[in-house]
Amino acid sequence: MEITSPSNPKIKHVVKLRNRRERDCSGEMIVEGYRECIRALDCGYVPRAIFHCPEMYLKNENEAALVERCASLGADVYTCSKICFEKIAYKERPDGLLMIGPHVAVRLEDLSLPENALVIVTEGVEKPGNLGTILRSADAAGAAAVIVCDRVTDVHNPNVVRASTGALFSVPVAEASSDEAIEFLKKRSFSILAASPHAEKLHFEADLTGPVAVALGAEQYGLTAKWMDGADLRVRIPMLGLSDSLNVSAAATILVHEAVRQRIASGRVSVPDFIPWHGEGKIDH
Repeated sequence: MEITSPSNPKIKHVVKLRNRRERDCSGEMIVEGYRECIRALDCGYVPRAIFHCPEMYLKNENEAALVERCASLGADVYTCSKICFEKIAYKERPDGLLMIGPHVAVRLEDLSLPENALVIVTEGVEKPGNLGTILRSADAAGAAAVIVCDRVTDVHNPNVVRASTGALFSVPVAEASSDEAIEFLKKRSFSILAASPHAEKLHFEADLTGPVAVALGAEQYGLTAKWMDGADLRVRIPMLGLSDSLNVSAAATILVHEAVRQRIASGRVSVPDFIPWHGEGKIDH
């Protein structure tokens, strides 16, 4: 189906999905951009529709195959004029590809965690960009899941999808209250790690090789007393300059990759083969 009018009801529906209330009511989300779309599909995501504008393709090589792949999964395909796609596009530099589909967050009890799992927990994280970057770090660290507690930002916000570079689809994400998450983790013998500038132990002095949940709080206030009191490990990241804290996503990256380092050193995790880079500064499709 071709869409040439920005007032088309399908276009209006996509625009409404930028609003959290509309996403919650419809159970749908926006996935925009070739990288995000292909990673979602590779992780088994099944979109309900794809909107594309060939005039805006960046490479004009693999985009058509992605559209066909969506169609083969049963997605409705809408070919948009440039003016229509510009209306629904969320990215600053749209590349002519946008999917809509169901939410991906699951219930806490639906998580299946392996032995010695590494889990990230966020409490009240406010900024979509930070939550998306935490998901990206979770994917890079091989985390078994991310548990979003007492959410302030919406996991399905388009900015979360963008900042995660598609990792939202590769790492299981569960939503729960803090009370539910703490009970869930304690029952499964997880050590809950909380970072605090007042902790005596440095983050690399804690044993992070077993089942560990790295808990991270809101950007401004950090973790609440509920998580600090429930933590089994309290650590601080050494700060050698004037700053007394890090951005929450930066702290997440440091903590989970220390866990990765320890797991590699202990032999519990193997290092992936090195893949030589032959590019010229840009990642191709």
